[in-house]
Amino acid sequence: MFERINHAWRIVGTGLSFFSFGLGGVLLRLLVFPLLTLLVRDTEQRSRRARAIIRWTFAGFMDLMRLLGVLTYEVRGRERLQRNGLLILANHPTLIDVVFLGSLVANADCVVKSRLARNPFTRGPVRATGYICNDNGAGLVDDCIASVRGGKNLMIFPEGTRTPRIGKPQMQRGAANIAVRGGLDITPVVIRCSPPTLGKGEKWYSVPSRRFHISIEVREDMPVAPFLAGTTEAQAARKLTDHLTVYFDLERAIASA
Repeated sequence: MFERINHAWRIVGTGLSFFSFGLGGVLLRLLVFPLLTLLVRDTEQRSRRARAIIRWTFAGFMDLMRLLGVLTYEVRGRERLQRNGLLILANHPTLIDVVFLGSLVANADCVVKSRLARNPFTRGPVRATGYICNDNGAGLVDDCIASVRGGKNLMIFPEGTRTPRIGKPQMQRGAANIAVRGGLDITPVVIRCSPPTLGKGEKWYSVPSRRFHISIEVREDMPVAPFLAGTTEAQAARKLTDHLTVYFDLERAIASA
């Protein structure tokens, strides 16, 4: 009986969490960011403050899910994120990875789908923060490199979508192109979720039989120079993409064992 009640409560708690997240996005767009625009005229300073607000909002969302008994979490290597100008690459097992990672990274930047700039729940935050939209075509890589070199911490999920439960992750080459063309070392982040939930194609209300636990491990930087030695940028990007595929697939296999 207790297990059934606990399971039902976690469905309710998950729903309350996502409802709060959506409501928070609307309030930020209608109240917080318009006020920020009026009070802070400098564009760069306004964007930095908006990103800080997003970080606090994300942290509040994660704490809400924890307080409601939906999840538990741990972070290892957090101190490695306390730097500027990072290219952060992470695997993507759950729907809330970007929220969780974004709650840990100061002055975070990310690449967002252009449709999010039109979505009523996300339009305000995307525009206020100056996040990079993926509709810039050939200039997208240059925008990402400029973001990191300008001192922002760029978060990218190289798979481009959540990791499928079956099969190997398919890494897109965009992240490797950014690292290679910009000569940027990589800060890899490994995210694990046990038991698996909120994965690709899963409904939010399909909660597992017990509270799920998210583990985030920030690894030592991965130097890009070895991939550039004696080769072209295109070849280096392919080599780096293959390496990242093996790197994160190994972590997925360990998590599934």
